[in-house]
Amino acid sequence: MSDLLLTDARLVDPEAGTMATGAVRISAGRIAEILTQPTEIEEEMLRARNICDCGGKVLAPGIVDLGAKVCEPGERHKESFRSAGRAAAAGGVTTMVTRPDTTPALDTPEQLEFVTRRAAQAAPVNIRPMAALTKGRAGREMVEIGFLLDAGAAAFTDCDRVVTDAKVFSRCLTYARSLGALVIAHPQEPVLSAGAAATSGKFASLRGLPAVSPMAERLGLERDLALVEMTGGRYHADNLSSAAALAALKRAKTAGLDVTAGVNVHHLTLNEFDVGDYRTFFKMKPPLRSEDDRLAMVQAVADGLIDVISSMHTPQDEESKRRPFEEAASGAVGLETLLPAALRLYHAGALDLPRLFAALSLNPARRLGLEAGRMAKGAPADLVLFDPDAPFVLDRFALRSKSKNTPFDGTRMQGRVLKTWVAGREVYTAT
Repeated sequence: MSDLLLTDARLVDPEAGTMATGAVRISAGRIAEILTQPTEIEEEMLRARNICDCGGKVLAPGIVDLGAKVCEPGERHKESFRSAGRAAAAGGVTTMVTRPDTTPALDTPEQLEFVTRRAAQAAPVNIRPMAALTKGRAGREMVEIGFLLDAGAAAFTDCDRVVTDAKVFSRCLTYARSLGALVIAHPQEPVLSAGAAATSGKFASLRGLPAVSPMAERLGLERDLALVEMTGGRYHADNLSSAAALAALKRAKTAGLDVTAGVNVHHLTLNEFDVGDYRTFFKMKPPLRSEDDRLAMVQAVADGLIDVISSMHTPQDEESKRRPFEEAASGAVGLETLLPAALRLYHAGALDLPRLFAALSLNPARRLGLEAGRMAKGAPADLVLFDPDAPFVLDRFALRSKSKNTPFDGTRMQGRVLKTWVAGREVYTAT
């Protein structure tokens, strides 16, 4: 692979928390040099054979999307590795950490090896699959964590199914800790939240929607953190959404527990009023929260209490969504809308770009022990070039995902991906 010099770029360094104008030289799939002095850049341009002028746009580490769903095996009509990979590249996502909530669940080394091979053949971006925590995601029997780690599992999760048996969950945490494995959970009190389609309150009552209190999330998180304290396990809460849960998270971090947390970009940019006309593209799990909750989550990201922003990419076909609101499937696609949606926080002044890319790229990579997410010499040349100010109106039918269930359809957004590189290879160029 020949060297490539990217010049005249605004470089985002989430590790240092800085931005600088400069150039990046890529060699053998890695960042060989970062140049910020004009004389150094001029000398390098005289030597370089391949030069890409970034035109003063923003160059950042590629996004590491923790918790995207690709529906292979079982539901390829909703999303395949090929379509998800194309969508990821167009969205500046260079590493997808995929969920095991497929049909069947990814709970054996053989299934994980199949997915890994299939992903490598079909997707232009990096794919790191997670494995189920319990067999069949049924919450009764722990998977073979050691064998699955050897097969390449990035982490272990039953996704939105809560392991209700505390003894089983504590054993999973203990065994995973002995192997250095990360356990990811979706905190929720399952009885309280069963059948809920909205967040409880006056708005849900007026709309006649079955609802759940945000306290269900706090109860689920409090239980999980107590078991983490008991076992010393490595734990990540994947999709927090309410202010009620933040105090427990802060206590756990202050106490030194090996705990991190993430938030879905939809819960940072939308609120419960968006479901007012019963549009099922706004049905999420957990449901969209109050504006106070949304603002609390944004502040938690700014403060570093919430570590990760993800898309929680969940493809659903038209038949799954064209139902009464309480019966419709939950979730939204987000690989291509993650960056422009997250840039709403930048344009609102809530987060600067280094802080934003710490949550989008650096922190998820660090939590999973990946090299990605850094703008540094020797790091993988997984990069995204984008114009944060470019406006556009989103057309869901232009999305590269097979499923088109985005809540941002017809929305005016800011921030266009111009190019994406994976290991120095250009995998997307805007047309």
